[in-house]
Amino acid sequence: MLDMKFIRENPDVVKNACRVKGFDEAVVDDVLALDVRVRELKTITQSKTAEKNKITREIPTAADKAPLIAQSKQIAAEIANDMAELDEKESVLHDLLCRVPQIPSDDAPIGRDDSENVEVRRVGTPRVFDFTPRPQWELLEMNGWWKPEKIAAVCGSRTYALFGEAAELELAIQTYVLQKLMSRGFTFVNCPSVTKPQTIFNAGHFMGTDVSVMANDVFMLTDTDRCLAGTAEIVLNSLHSDEVLNEADLPIKYAGYSPCFRKEAGAAGRDTRGIVRIHQFNKVEQYIYCTPEQSDEMHEHLLNNLCDIMADFELPYRVIAACTGDMGFNKVKMHDVEAWFPSENTYRELGSCSSIGQFQARRTNTRYRDKNGNMQFCATLNNTGIALPRAIVPIIENHQNSDGSVNIPKCLQPLMGGRTKIGGKH
Repeated sequence: MLDMKFIRENPDVVKNACRVKGFDEAVVDDVLALDVRVRELKTITQSKTAEKNKITREIPTAADKAPLIAQSKQIAAEIANDMAELDEKESVLHDLLCRVPQIPSDDAPIGRDDSENVEVRRVGTPRVFDFTPRPQWELLEMNGWWKPEKIAAVCGSRTYALFGEAAELELAIQTYVLQKLMSRGFTFVNCPSVTKPQTIFNAGHFMGTDVSVMANDVFMLTDTDRCLAGTAEIVLNSLHSDEVLNEADLPIKYAGYSPCFRKEAGAAGRDTRGIVRIHQFNKVEQYIYCTPEQSDEMHEHLLNNLCDIMADFELPYRVIAACTGDMGFNKVKMHDVEAWFPSENTYRELGSCSSIGQFQARRTNTRYRDKNGNMQFCATLNNTGIALPRAIVPIIENHQNSDGSVNIPKCLQPLMGGRTKIGGKH
């Protein structure tokens, strides 16, 4: 969330952020009006409390105590009423503050939706095949790497299981990415997937404070106070909640791995074949805590890590700067990394690099003490390390051979027992 003082002093900036991100700017006026009343009630209760304390001190030495006692009781009743209103108004104000979007960076493209995103660069050239390349599902089928009908019958739609060499490849990809990130100073965290709804709100993925709004996207665990997280970011973001970190220890870099769960309720009819859009998947997530001054440098660091991974996997890719209308509620700026999918003759997202500023840290109360001894909120950032099995798709499609075999990228060969290819008629 944003700092209330910042909203007070910069209402036009906040309203503009609402407009360019596609949110109702009226929430800013509602916040400002309620803030006035909250501060007024605080002043009133402080003044009445001081008056009551003064009367309380006078009672023991008063010749006639009854009037003072009656006056004290009257003020106490007024304070109780004022405090009740204050609690109610603060609760509503908190909910409204959780509906105000993050301020986008000045260099973020202004736009309504993903059609106005901006391509930053392309790396690599899509392969020209001397045969008709097979889509992912044909490669998986002909090599016996999946059993979609059986798994759907057992587990339901939008589920998957990989068999044999494809399962080995999935594990090799995950291992390679984790090892690469650890070599770059990231601490590996094997994160739980079961969490509390509040941690999802702490990450700023939903507006307001009503957990019921998550029902369409999040798997809630019935008769418990838990749910399933859609990314390790959720847990990593709350890992230092209510802590005060040392500036000298920043940046703190985590590589979180977890199974992830998403309802994909808004994806009806999309990617119904294959392993791109499913309910459960595995993901390595990059996550950083740093000072606001370090944020731009860390954004490039996270982005370059994923770009290097794309290059290591010998995949043509491009980098997209997300416009304000597509970057989401809690982001300062966002870049997508998209790999080439031969079967679709297009680029598709394999990861999103996001700068969140102090937006999440205010929700989790994650602070650090700066060099001058002052308390500051941390800045946070995240980016995909790799998402599986989605990342398998461009790898097997780009590196396929006419017989259905798949060449293994050189970086993965040591993790695949030295094999240079899998599948086909070998």
